[in-house]
Amino acid sequence: MKQRYQIWAVFFFVIICLFSPLGSRSAAREVTDELGRQVTLPDDPERVVSFAPSITEIIYALGRECRLKGVTEFSDVPPEAARLPRVGSYVRLDLERIVALRPDLCIATKDGNPIEIVNRLEALKIPVYVVNPRNLDSVMETILKIGEILNAARRASIIVDKMRSRLNAVTTLVADSSHRPRTFFQIGVSPIVSVGTQTFIHELIVLAGGKNLAQGPLPYPRFSREQVLSLSPELFLITSMARGANFEDIKREWTRWPDLPAVRDDRILLVDSNLFDRPTPRLIDALELLARLIHPELFEKDSE
Repeated sequence: MKQRYQIWAVFFFVIICLFSPLGSRSAAREVTDELGRQVTLPDDPERVVSFAPSITEIIYALGRECRLKGVTEFSDVPPEAARLPRVGSYVRLDLERIVALRPDLCIATKDGNPIEIVNRLEALKIPVYVVNPRNLDSVMETILKIGEILNAARRASIIVDKMRSRLNAVTTLVADSSHRPRTFFQIGVSPIVSVGTQTFIHELIVLAGGKNLAQGPLPYPRFSREQVLSLSPELFLITSMARGANFEDIKREWTRWPDLPAVRDDRILLVDSNLFDRPTPRLIDALELLARLIHPELFEKDSE
């Protein structure tokens, strides 16, 4: 069955090449993607398929959305992206739908996209550029590289310059505070899941002047309620990633322990998961929000 599917996909692609403009692409160029792979891309890609919501968002930020012909599920920022054809989820890409869109470039991410789909597409002569953002610096580098391959380098530079300026403003501000509030960031309800050192959220907490109580080698460690209580968090953040869960119910559970600093000071708060778990320019929005939540006293001066 699998072999028959592959044969059908190849036949379908050949037919497309014979009877569409795809067969007469513009001049090509060799680039190195973020995995160190050599990829041959058209000089000016016109039919782009994005393999992750974060990539879709970056392309819109660059003003190149007119080239987007397909995106993955949950590509909902900006809202117009939701109207584009879907090619499956970023972990379960639909090869047939991708090929049917006649892309001259696919942009994938190492985190989540199945490598076998990338290999099949390249066997069909559809170029796939893979990005690999791991922290805030590499997110900015990814924006610059996507800007370069979509001929939007100037726009990408403007975006990254603004991100760096806002990042410096936050780190300069929180540098004045000697106290780093103990912060617990809950992304899972049952079981309780938080964020370790090798995550975007950990980096944002540290840059915003907080101490991540879940730091450590596991990216998404699990905790018992007793373990969380023993950490005595001063700030408790709960992400809306817990889809279907009622925030007030979760908060009410923790308020059963009034001696917990975060409960005593009414610092159990809900934040938007989309801001924190997508490697896009909006990570700076997340950083600024965190700084205000972790160090509200630093911002009270501005409002006086």
